[in-house]
Amino acid sequence: MRSTLFRNALWCCAGLAMPGCCAPKKLEKRPNIIFIMTDDHTTRAMSCYDTSLIRTPNLDRLAREGMLFRNCFVTNAVCGPSRATILTGKYNHINGLTDNAKSFDSSQVIYPQLLHQAGYQTAMIGKWHLGSLPVGFDYYSILPNQGEYYQPGFIENGDTIQEQGYVTDVITDKAIRFLEHRNKQQPYLLIYQHKAPHRNWMPAIRDLGIFDSVTFPEPPNLLDDFSNRGRASKEQLMNIGTNMWEAWDLKIAAADTLQAMEQRPVRRTFKDSKGDDYKQANNKAEDLHRFFQVYNRLTPAEKAQWNRAYAGRVAEYNRLKPKGADLVRWKYQQYMRDYLACVKAVDDNVGRLLKYLEETGELDNTIIVYTSDQGFFLGEHGFFDKRMMYEECYRMPLLVRYPPGVRPGSTSDAFAMNVDFAPTLLDYAGVPVPANMQGKSLKPILTGNGQAPAGWRTATYYHYYEYPSWHMVKRHYGIRTARYKLIHFYNDINEWELYDLQQDPHEMKNQYGNPAYAVVTDSLKQQLLALQQQYKDTNPSEK
Repeated sequence: MRSTLFRNALWCCAGLAMPGCCAPKKLEKRPNIIFIMTDDHTTRAMSCYDTSLIRTPNLDRLAREGMLFRNCFVTNAVCGPSRATILTGKYNHINGLTDNAKSFDSSQVIYPQLLHQAGYQTAMIGKWHLGSLPVGFDYYSILPNQGEYYQPGFIENGDTIQEQGYVTDVITDKAIRFLEHRNKQQPYLLIYQHKAPHRNWMPAIRDLGIFDSVTFPEPPNLLDDFSNRGRASKEQLMNIGTNMWEAWDLKIAAADTLQAMEQRPVRRTFKDSKGDDYKQANNKAEDLHRFFQVYNRLTPAEKAQWNRAYAGRVAEYNRLKPKGADLVRWKYQQYMRDYLACVKAVDDNVGRLLKYLEETGELDNTIIVYTSDQGFFLGEHGFFDKRMMYEECYRMPLLVRYPPGVRPGSTSDAFAMNVDFAPTLLDYAGVPVPANMQGKSLKPILTGNGQAPAGWRTATYYHYYEYPSWHMVKRHYGIRTARYKLIHFYNDINEWELYDLQQDPHEMKNQYGNPAYAVVTDSLKQQLLALQQQYKDTNPSEK
């Protein structure tokens, strides 16, 4: 069934006779486009941005042979909303997907549909996570909801199938298969999106324990006590010390416990709802239940390898019994070992794709974009996850390789945003950008050696809505300029935070209310209001 669906989809791409399928018209030579996106991959975990944690040679190659953006930002740092913004070129209060609990309205125009109408073959492979099925693609094979790391299921052109293997490898297999069978007479758009390195950070079996001998440097604010900040920083639920789950996140469920669960699986007690119910997520029954669901997808041989790989961690935890600051530090190291192993698999698979393109002579004819749906906290402020408008998750990686139009090894400090991606790809394809898209094409920056054109934005606007919900980060909106950041937390609190990023790059001291920053604060509030009017977010606290 799966091979038939794939073959039929590709026949349709090629314009061959299939019921209800129309052959797209032939067009002049245009660039192919591969849009690569990971989930929760922060710039700190890419050696082209930062060499302190991991080496990512294949991602570094994209940066070395293309352009690296140092100031790319997300409009809303949570998975579904960022994806909706990327597809539509619109902020979430316009495209309707303000949080992960909502489903994407597939009746609205997305840039792949416009490319398809202009003669591009289009494929969507990997993590979709929008609550509705893709529309307007010749072929899609997507993970249901968040997807699974091992033996993942897919929804492929409407049918549910099961695959064997590690999800990062399987998604790449599918991407290469699409490229092998596409109509070589037409340009294509391949959206190639990974689950990794999303929580709960399950490495490929071949990479289990690969970083066990490494001690990773700690961020300077790992033990942040949130002094000089308000309730929003103090009341979130994404602290490494107190909110990481022992089995699900840290992999310290003993083998005998897992064997007992195979005989009598634990009954789950947690309810997926709003508000205080999320605080129950730390209970051991829910932790073990969620972890066992993933662990049980492993084959018997893989389970044995898993148990051997993590036995040392379990024993060390039981021997040390760390508490307080020692516990935070210990958890941070385990977190990094698993998260970065997931990143390694992504880098390996990007290398596989680049090798295929090189061997087929298509590498330099293809615009390759690498990004993530947002950044991620790797222990900064003692956090994991994202959501807050602090730099580590607000900033996104963005690499673009296209030798005919992007100078190798170039960088840009211009302010880019994920709302710009759709206009950029349409611009390169020669497709008119709809007037209602709110982003700007980055092509002038890419062709201008990283320099922003006259009139380019000097500030970015952010709005996060998902509260009460997972991690209990309060709703907020804000503005960032080259030097300053102003954030307003609303709902059950009315608090402002102001950071001088030049003097305080780690955002440790809130300067809001400091008389020395009164003029700056007034100016930022005026600029914030102007951006809300520009983006039509004129009553932000009501959404």
